[in-house]
Amino acid sequence: MPLPYADSYMIDSGIRTRAGQTGDFVALGLGALGLRTHHLDLLGDDPEGDLVRALHHAKGIALTAIPQPAGTKRAVNLVGPDGRRLSLYDTSRSHAGDRLPEATVRALARSSRHVHVSITHPCAHALPVLRETGVPLSTDLHDWDGENPYHEPFALAADIVFLSAAALTDPERTMRRIVEHGRAHTVVATAGADGAYLLTDGDLTRVPAVPPPAPVVDSNGAGDAFAAAFLFGHLGGAPPRRCALYGAVAGAHACTVPSTEAEAIGRAELLERAAALPH
Repeated sequence: MPLPYADSYMIDSGIRTRAGQTGDFVALGLGALGLRTHHLDLLGDDPEGDLVRALHHAKGIALTAIPQPAGTKRAVNLVGPDGRRLSLYDTSRSHAGDRLPEATVRALARSSRHVHVSITHPCAHALPVLRETGVPLSTDLHDWDGENPYHEPFALAADIVFLSAAALTDPERTMRRIVEHGRAHTVVATAGADGAYLLTDGDLTRVPAVPPPAPVVDSNGAGDAFAAAFLFGHLGGAPPRRCALYGAVAGAHACTVPSTEAEAIGRAELLERAAALPH
């Protein structure tokens, strides 16, 4: 990745179509940890939408699907032998005028104790309504470079902000800017095998990576798993450092799951692995 030009390649591991991107995998992770989870998204009346609906039904995750005339969003993930991922997003199924119904957003938020907001369009337009309800928010900025203005509304509206340090030249500077200009009390920047940075109460600490329990086959979904486990700890009253440890354990587990599968670590396994690590 990227592949040199050739007329064709043989893909021994196969090409699979499955449900699961950012919102799906966070919901999957939270549900696997025993939290009652409701997912709101735009879906088309198409085979891809059927896959998403089937995944939620199989995992027992409540889903409110707003009709998307352009069709369900798609992406192609190319996964190398070392587990690295390259994603190709199909932008043809998203329109500038797409919106989540305000009444639906407000009703679900008022019946929830926490809302995690994906940065996919049109979630930015739902942020003012969510803030009006007073429900705590979290978001994941993914590989934000600290400059792209698209990510800023999410970064500044959320109480807990996750992001990857992959595109940051100075993670601490970006994390502190999020806190200074926004509402966040906690910012976490994941750094793959180098662990993560945790900024809370003005203090920046490093969280070491957790050794994966099996060979690494795919990094896809590791960030979503980290966020879900961190939120599991946070909503259970655990201190931020403990939450980050949960996130590291879940992220390491996700790297051992092939991209063709949709599986998240369960509560008992998470707590057992975390208990065996240095505090």
